[in-house]
Formats: sequence, structure tokens, C-alpha cells
Amino acid sequence: MSASRTVICLLRNDLRLHDNEVFHWAQRNADHIIPLYCFDPRHYQGTYHFNFPKTGPFRLRFLLDSVKDLRATLKKRGSTLLVRQGKPEEVVSELIQQLGSVTALAFHEEVASEEKFVEKKLKDVCCQNKVKVQTFWGSTLYHRDDLPFSHIRGLALGCISPRYIYEQIKKYEVERTANQSTYWVIFELLWRDYFKFVGLKYRNRIFHMNGLQDKHVSWKTDMILFNAWKEGRTGVPFVDANMRELALTGFMSNRGRQNVASFLTKDLGLDWRLGAEWFEYLLVDHDVCSNYGNWLYSAGTGNDPRENRKFNMIKQGLDYDNNGDYVRQWVPELRGIKGGDVHTPWTLSNSALSHAQVSLNETYPSPIIIAPEWSRHINNKSSGPPGKGRKGSSYTPRQHKDRGIDFYFSKNKGF
Repeated sequence: MSASRTVICLLRNDLRLHDNEVFHWAQRNADHIIPLYCFDPRHYQGTYHFNFPKTGPFRLRFLLDSVKDLRATLKKRGSTLLVRQGKPEEVVSELIQQLGSVTALAFHEEVASEEKFVEKKLKDVCCQNKVKVQTFWGSTLYHRDDLPFSHIRGLALGCISPRYIYEQIKKYEVERTANQSTYWVIFELLWRDYFKFVGLKYRNRIFHMNGLQDKHVSWKTDMILFNAWKEGRTGVPFVDANMRELALTGFMSNRGRQNVASFLTKDLGLDWRLGAEWFEYLLVDHDVCSNYGNWLYSAGTGNDPRENRKFNMIKQGLDYDNNGDYVRQWVPELRGIKGGDVHTPWTLSNSALSHAQVSLNETYPSPIIIAPEWSRHINNKSSGPPGKGRKGSSYTPRQHKDRGIDFYFSKNKGF
């Protein structure tokens, strides 16, 4: 009679049953499966450069809910999820000793150095105990082995897989319609894949101040400016609205992320890693490669061929929040200012500010910086009555046509 086969399935950023090769392999190769999740204390320490907490309250709450949900799902299948607090390599070692006989440890591979360090420790533990290690790649839409790039060797918590999202979108397009929304979701899945593979190729260089290009920039670490940025009191309403939404919800739109990153690096000249580590702390959907890859791109030290790509905060605000409703939602002290004028309160007359019950430097700060290129958009605002925004109430923000990832690496693009 053959010996019983026991497999430990270590869950990491793959908190799901569907499209999960770890479970699929274990079901075919084990008599007993032990699903395991570890709350690794290293995930709750300080960030590397500026010592912000690595995991903020929003992501922690989402993580707890996700672990609870997976455990409930497994219980419905007659199993459960073993949850432990501790370093995975230590927890797995203890489990092997307690169980006496473990055939294999299975888990999905990650990309960044801290996760790879844990993987090495896990393999060392298994080697010492003569336990097989079975690893899988499952965090991207495309498998790394499918890429036509010789230089690459063969969704944040993984509660849902990118392949599942892709299949559901394609099903929707067949049954109903393909539209801008379905196009952009798939596009963002590819963008996410791209940064994952950038991390796989460049490893720790995605964390280096000089970035992938080894580009030397005299970044500042002025904490007064940084605190104004992170607290949403820069005096630039579109920036402040996005930063306050992040602080209160753990969420920020992709458009917002691009703008506040550009403002921090290009307008304030602050070290991009300040922003990246602050996002790591607060974002509920933080993904190491996407976050640091996007910050490198915004800072001009990543995969961007265009020199000094910079967003114009006033133009962006008027393009994407023409009537100012988003700003007024998150910056309530400016609610008395109607229309697009809310994006530039410092340009209003004293009587207009008084009527709106706004007092600069008292109820709302004056801008900590005014970029010269903002003036042409301030001057182009409608001179009509308040509330009409840049081109009147009938103005419709420009719609972007479908475009592939090449667009984002073109040298001729206006912001």
C-alpha cells in the first residue's frame, strides 16, 4: 500500500479557487491538501527608504476580508484554510515537523526581491526536510514562457485572476457588445502584465533611485512639500482632491495617479520613491511591480523614451473634471466656487472668494508652486458667469480613441 501524500498549498497573492494551478496540481497529486495562508510580519514593517508602514488600513481590511472569504469558500467544499501569523518559511517548517510526513509544498512564484527571498527560504526548508517544491506562474494574463523575449527567463491579492477577467470580458463582447470599456479593461490587464515582466527582467533596479536608465536626477526630500502633497493641501485642487480620496478610501483612479505622480516628481522635484512608498502604504490594490513601474515611468527613469514628460495640472483638471464636481466632493472647503473656476481659486477676485466663503491661506492654502505652463489654460477659461467651466457648460472632455501600449511610449504626446 502506497504512503499517503500530503501537500501544503501556500497561498500568497492568489486568494482564490478558480484558475489556481496550486490547487489544481494538488488535487491531482495529493491525498490530503492543507491550504495555508501566513500573515507575514515583514509585510507590516516600514518601507525601505522612508519607513512608511508597508500595509495600510485599507489593504489590511481588504486582505482580512479576502482571507475570510476564501476560508468560507473552502469550508463549503469540505476543507478549510489554515491561517497562521509568522514568517512563511518558519510556519511551513513547523507544519512539516508537526505532520511528520509532507510530500510537497506548492505555491505561486512572485517577482520582487522580498518575495523571492521568502521563496528561497521555503526551498531551503523543504530541501532540509526532503519535501518536494512545486511552483507555478499565475499572476499575469500571459504566461512568462509565452513571451517572445529572449531576455526574460522562462490582481493584487489574486482574489480574481486576470485570465478569468479576460474570458468574462470576451464572453460579454460576444453576447452583448464590445465597447470602449471592454477595450480599456483588457488594455489595463496588458499594462499590468507589462510591469510584472519589467520587474521580472530588471529585478531590484525597479527600486533604485536612478531607475532602469541609471539616470541621475537631483531629487529633493523636502518633507514640508511632501507632507503638503500627501495630506492634500498643496493648494492645487485637482491634486488635493485625488490625494484626499486616497487617504480616505485607499483608492485613486489611474488618471489621478498619473497626475499626482507627475506633480510630485516634475513640479515639486521630490524623490519619486517618496510617492511610491506612500502609495504602497495606502493603496488597497497595491501591486509592487505596477506601483514602482508606474512611478519610474512618471519620474522619467523607467521605460519612457520621452524626456521630461510632464502633466499640466490645470489642463488635466479641466479636461477630466471640467465642471469641478470631483474637486468639490473631496475638497469641501471649495464647494462655494462654481464650475471650472474651482481648479484655480488663487486666480479669483477677493469678492468672488468672499462670496464662496474661501479665504486663501486660512480655509484653503495658496498653491505651493505655480508652473508657468498653467497660465495658458488659466487664461483660456471662459470669461462668462461662474459655473461654466473652461468652455461653458456644453463643453465635453475629449474622448480618446482606442490605442495600444505603443501610444504610451511615443515621443509626441501632449498633456
